[in-house]
Amino acid sequence: MLKKGILLKLFVLLGMVQTFAQINGAWKGTLEVSGMKLNIIFNIKDDGGKLSATMDVPEQGASGIPIDKVVFENPKLTLSVAAAGISYEGALEGKEIKGSFKQAGMEFPMTLTKTEITKPGDLSLPSSDAEIKKLIENDKGNYKYTVEDYFKKPKSSSFQLSPNGKYLSYKEKDDKGKNHVYVKETTTGKVTRAIEEKEELIRGYGWINDERLLYVMDKGGDENYHVYAVNLDGSNLKDLTPFDGVKASILNLLKEQKDYIIVSMNKDNKQIQEPYKVNVVTGAMEKLYTNNDPANPIMGYEFDKDGQLKAFAKMKNGVNSELYYKGAADTDFKLAKATKWDETFSIISFNYATPNPDDAYVLTNLDSDKSRIVLYDFKTGKIVKEVYANKDFDASIISLSRKRNWEIDYLGFEGEKVEIVPVSATFKQVYNNLEKQFKGYQFSVIGKTDNEDKLMVMVESDRLYGTYYLYDSKTGKSTLLYDLMPQLKEADMAIMKPITFKSRDGLTIHGYITLPKAALEGKKVPLIVNPHGGPQGIRDSWGFNPETQLFASRGYATLQVNFRISGGYGKAFFRAGFKQIGRKLMDDVEDGVKYVIQQGWADVNNLAIYGGSHGGYATLMGLIKTPELYKCGVDYVGVSNIETFFASFPEYWKPYKELIKEVWYDLDNPEEAKIAKEVSPFYQLHKITKPLFVVQGANDPRVNINESDQIVKALRSKGVDVPYLVKYNEGHGFSHEENTIEFYKAMLGFFKSHLN
Repeated sequence: MLKKGILLKLFVLLGMVQTFAQINGAWKGTLEVSGMKLNIIFNIKDDGGKLSATMDVPEQGASGIPIDKVVFENPKLTLSVAAAGISYEGALEGKEIKGSFKQAGMEFPMTLTKTEITKPGDLSLPSSDAEIKKLIENDKGNYKYTVEDYFKKPKSSSFQLSPNGKYLSYKEKDDKGKNHVYVKETTTGKVTRAIEEKEELIRGYGWINDERLLYVMDKGGDENYHVYAVNLDGSNLKDLTPFDGVKASILNLLKEQKDYIIVSMNKDNKQIQEPYKVNVVTGAMEKLYTNNDPANPIMGYEFDKDGQLKAFAKMKNGVNSELYYKGAADTDFKLAKATKWDETFSIISFNYATPNPDDAYVLTNLDSDKSRIVLYDFKTGKIVKEVYANKDFDASIISLSRKRNWEIDYLGFEGEKVEIVPVSATFKQVYNNLEKQFKGYQFSVIGKTDNEDKLMVMVESDRLYGTYYLYDSKTGKSTLLYDLMPQLKEADMAIMKPITFKSRDGLTIHGYITLPKAALEGKKVPLIVNPHGGPQGIRDSWGFNPETQLFASRGYATLQVNFRISGGYGKAFFRAGFKQIGRKLMDDVEDGVKYVIQQGWADVNNLAIYGGSHGGYATLMGLIKTPELYKCGVDYVGVSNIETFFASFPEYWKPYKELIKEVWYDLDNPEEAKIAKEVSPFYQLHKITKPLFVVQGANDPRVNINESDQIVKALRSKGVDVPYLVKYNEGHGFSHEENTIEFYKAMLGFFKSHLN
């Protein structure tokens, strides 16, 4: 009897194990509510005969939601999340669980199927929802503005005029946070939804012609963009680049051939881009040029207004650039200019105002430190004349009028602010009218009809997020179209002040300080140091910055330094940052901090550092290089190890590998490899003693999730508490509204915990 009883218990136990094995794993179902589809994933785990589970809702950026109750009595499964009033009951039938999902008194049928969930990175590392929520709760206070006020996407945005001016298009957000594209007929007021945003975000859209729109999407931030075309009424939707794992981009809209555009794709070789002419109605495509030398890939193509390929820029041996040009009398492309990769000689536009078909406006710094705009004759290989230059900053802006035989309307550059110089008589009148109407603000023409009778104007400042105006060329008057952020009152916003200081080795460094009111009143306030990404060629700019304004609303000043290697300040300043990442670039940031403290704005005992991408790397290096300077740091999609960063380059970055060695470090050179190791945070973790918050998009193709995983794992092994926020529907930076808002709430809670 005793043996029989033992055997009976054993059989029961084995039966339970077998039963739980049936239910163990990820089960996915689709919930349809009011025409919207949500994927629900229940992750059920058998832990030694005890079941536990979590819930993911990928479209809402939610993952790892703890499930309170998990009961499986074959075939019946019961799951519930008491705090959210959610439950699911179903019965296992073969490979499916058929049942219903309940929430807030509503019930929806939902069938679950076993699925393999392959999420990037180490799934054991990210902080739980409860841990992030606890962090968020630290930022309690009587604040006039919420995080949502700064980071909720505007109700309407991205206004554009159709080429004929008969339609006005815009994005409009629905009550589920989706930003659909609508088209409004200006005479009748009739509104039609042309593009519906579903699970994936519409990354950008625009007019092809008067009948069709185009838009761009990827999958979860992976940057493998597809280009789509659709009629104004939403019909005849076409994926113009229907290839998985291929990165597409728009090269040219052909105004003279209204049903065609030119796109580039890495369809035939993941490392190189080649141009295709695509019919936007039928989807038919034709390759326009084949890159027969992938070892020396073509990096850019220049087409004229008629869609003829006239020039292309080729990378040579990874560090040099060659511009090939095909003249009007030529049968093939010829080498027109050979330069170093860090020198500029690039075509801005061909000059259609002249009978000479070989004239072009070129941006160059070959014979100067600052880039200047010249008129260049490719037939003779000589500069015809200098069009525009500035002694202190790189020239970068030129605008031509297609209607008025391609005459120059205006030129300009970006210094402390964007500066525009009107040229044509027509635009001088426009500029004078706008300057009178918007004195003290920064304004820019962001769109116009083909006959230029209506212009779309954006008006903004450091304290105004942005307003759209419609300018009537006949009357010279502007009509307010839309205020993007009416909830943010200018009078309450902080000022962004341009600053200039000397680096410790004598360079002139520019930047910006955003100051809360307390700092203007003479009080020393906590400072957040915010190094920019890139780092090469990128820069911070003057204007409304929701991030620095949010910090100011909590009493924090924000410092942004355009350290050496930043763009816009000339060739010598750019080159001064080569092989200085983690070294002199950090010195420039520290010199900026010293300058701000000397001005009496910042409390030296309350400094934090935060940045994204290279800025995330700079955060880690700041905590290592000057640990006494900062009380805490936030690393957002930042590089932690130069060796693993290089090893995880996406395919389309690999042709740039030699160039990146010139900017960062050559790991094949023993001396430089040693330096790279010394400035890789991963190898200096013993020096990080201050609190760190790490944030990462799981699908990031540039800074792989392992860059963040390895820093979190290593620091936690030392006993350091590192909050870690990961979103599995994001890439290199967060784009989903709900994820962005959660990130900033958590960051404010983190700062509140560590800054006085």
